[in-house]
Amino acid sequence: MDMRNDGSARAHPGPSLLRVTLGAVLRAARAEQHKTLREVSQGANVSLGYLSEIERGSKEVSSEMLASICGALEMPLWQILAMTTRAAAADYESSVTALADQTAGG
Repeated sequence: MDMRNDGSARAHPGPSLLRVTLGAVLRAARAEQHKTLREVSQGANVSLGYLSEIERGSKEVSSEMLASICGALEMPLWQILAMTTRAAAADYESSVTALADQTAGG
């Protein structure tokens, strides 16, 4: 059994869920700007707890909420989506390599 980025188990090795990757990108963007969860949650008009769940990948985010969070981060939506796409592609490549290694060894 493999583990996801959020610590939960998944039945098959493979790439992370989109919400997990997106959450990690949002958290990294916030940390890079040295902003607190509170600052971003207030700027996006979302509860601190909900933003934390989004960043951890445990909650899906609506397009409207994502746009609001991007506004609070002063980053265009397309940039967050591009970063998420790159991270998801890297995660996928890593999963394919790990699966190939596992198949070759087993």
